[in-house]
Amino acid sequence: MKKNKSKYLSIYERVRDDIVSGVFPKNSKLPSKRTMADEYGVSVITIEHAYELLMEEGYIVAKEKSGYYIIYSTDNFFEVASERTGTEEPEPVSKRSDRFENNEISFLQYARMTRRVLSIYGEKLTERSPWYGTEHFRKVIAAYLHRSRRIDIDPKRVIIGSGAENLYRMIVNVLGRDIVYGIENPSYEKIAYVYKSEGVRCRQLKLGNDGIDSGALWKAEVGALHITPYRSYPSGVTASASKKHEYLKWCNEKHAIIIEDDFESEFSPSRRPEETVFYLNHGKNVIYVNTFTKTIGSFIRVAYMVIPENLIELFNEKLNFCSCSVPTPEQYIISELIESGEFERHINRVRRRKRERP
Repeated sequence: MKKNKSKYLSIYERVRDDIVSGVFPKNSKLPSKRTMADEYGVSVITIEHAYELLMEEGYIVAKEKSGYYIIYSTDNFFEVASERTGTEEPEPVSKRSDRFENNEISFLQYARMTRRVLSIYGEKLTERSPWYGTEHFRKVIAAYLHRSRRIDIDPKRVIIGSGAENLYRMIVNVLGRDIVYGIENPSYEKIAYVYKSEGVRCRQLKLGNDGIDSGALWKAEVGALHITPYRSYPSGVTASASKKHEYLKWCNEKHAIIIEDDFESEFSPSRRPEETVFYLNHGKNVIYVNTFTKTIGSFIRVAYMVIPENLIELFNEKLNFCSCSVPTPEQYIISELIESGEFERHINRVRRRKRERP
């Protein structure tokens, strides 16, 4: 049976919001699928799809012959999370990590797209790109995020750079070197290397089994927190729904900035996009970072970030003297890959292949 995407996603979001707001407290039981179907006037299968998403995101758990129960909690994050992570070490990611798998677009596809772009745009490709990237590329990325991640943003919030490391440096130049940057421990070694090379202080915060240990998080005096909630490397830790909301609670109370590194989450085997921390608070105090190096190919050194609305002026003030580090032709080639649909077809092929694994 074909899923009614708009209905099951709408129900998922409404039930999720009820869980987060406490309408359904932790350990309480959700209404049965039949009851919910009658309440919303939809089929039981639609409710089933909505409940599947809630389980994938870590809001509920299914108990055999009993029903669905809430595992998300906003009460006393510190004690709840510390109970789970205080003495446990995260399990290391499998040696067969997706980080090293070849999920690249074929060279023939990329070459064909390059020829098409040269034919369509001609000498326009010789025009110098603004420091933040071409308007065309920013609009294409904004439309893609709306379509694929349910993230609604003004293209003016999108900034292009030659790889995630380049964007980290931009962030430091804007936020400053006086604040301390918190990073996961363990984390991908280049993250700490880039920050330290920029002359900033880093504080390593211990990872538990569902994200940064709450004790370490709330005690840390940091002004910016760099997280990889989809799947941290090399630990393989994925942040739970409770942990993502805890990050936002911490961020709001500490008046800090979160830098969300969303590397490789497009290749999640889930049937819906992974729920980002940026999405959960509409990017009010979260900088979202992603790259095309994983999704297109290792030969591509192109990344982008989406900044909070209230930081647009500051980024322009601090960085408008820079030159864009991504050549204009490359921006148009990736734009064409996305607009033609080839990029998303490639993503979907990889995700289907992951779901078919034993």
